[in-house]
Amino acid sequence: MCFVDLEKAFDRVPHGILWEVLWEYGVRGPLLRAVRSLYNRSRSLVRIASCKSDLFPVHVGLRQGCPLSTVLFIVFMDRISRRSQGLEGVQFGDHRISSLIFANDVVLLAPSSLDLQHALGRFAAECEAAGMSVSTSKSEAMVLDRKKVACILQVGGEVLSQVEEFKYLWVLFTSEGRMDREIDRRISAAVMRSVVVKKELSRKAKLSIYQSIYIPTLTYGHELWVMTERTHTQTHHENVNCKKFHG
Repeated sequence: MCFVDLEKAFDRVPHGILWEVLWEYGVRGPLLRAVRSLYNRSRSLVRIASCKSDLFPVHVGLRQGCPLSTVLFIVFMDRISRRSQGLEGVQFGDHRISSLIFANDVVLLAPSSLDLQHALGRFAAECEAAGMSVSTSKSEAMVLDRKKVACILQVGGEVLSQVEEFKYLWVLFTSEGRMDREIDRRISAAVMRSVVVKKELSRKAKLSIYQSIYIPTLTYGHELWVMTERTHTQTHHENVNCKKFHG
């Protein structure tokens, strides 16, 4: 698997290509004009100490803090993903999955390093065609195998680092494919959150904190866990202790 980092992702989206993508995806007429109106008069300037440059038009980047920006970026990345799609991928039940994309967090999947290199090459090429760039210093490769297996991936002649662990969407994945360390992290994080609860709080307030903070922290990403006896004992023990602590 390859964890791909895009350089200044939201700030690099070219407006011209974005309008093409929206048109291709059926966003046209008044709706497209409404979206474009948010960017048509975008201006910026450079300030150094007390000196300011003249205003100049901005033709790249999505608006910071705008709720629509995330949706626009998802659509923009979807076309890159679809155009770079190949025959590679990993079989999950009846589905073959070649990539996972959540906003600008991208993972490419393939059964071999050669297939992964082909997938990465196509993805990088489509990113470049769309005005984006893969950060080779922040993108990393990882092989899911209990034995150490080399995986040499390149982008633009630069070799990506190979790692034994990586946090994707705040979940720790290891090359061995085990979730023990991630479960330990979840338990520690949940315990740390519960420590800040003051004893003076009412039982109702403590219960509310337990349900709204402790449980979500402990169970984040639990759909990926393999519930071994050790895992069950660990989580049950900490859960009981937390309930006692919260009264």
